[in-house]
Amino acid sequence: MSFPDKEKRQKCWDSRDRYWECLDKSGDQIEKCVEVRTLYETTCPSQWVKHFDRKREYLKFKERINEGLQTACGPVTSKNSLTAPRQRVYRQTVTTLT
Repeated sequence: MSFPDKEKRQKCWDSRDRYWECLDKSGDQIEKCVEVRTLYETTCPSQWVKHFDRKREYLKFKERINEGLQTACGPVTSKNSLTAPRQRVYRQTVTTLT
């Protein structure tokens, strides 16, 4: 299979975006998005479909992890805020040891 030209790539990305939008609206109920999925699979190369499906699963997983962190630790604004409490404890320990 040859590499898709610009027009075919754009159609593929558009159909992927429509499919993901359908899944988001339906609460990830695949049976409500069968027609859009069929268009997505016919427009995109099969390797791309596999890649995009895995990417969506990874993004959803990342979203769930972040929600869990926010529930356990409160709102997380940056990566530095995740390490700040650990640094604070380390500084307290070092201060008390000296």
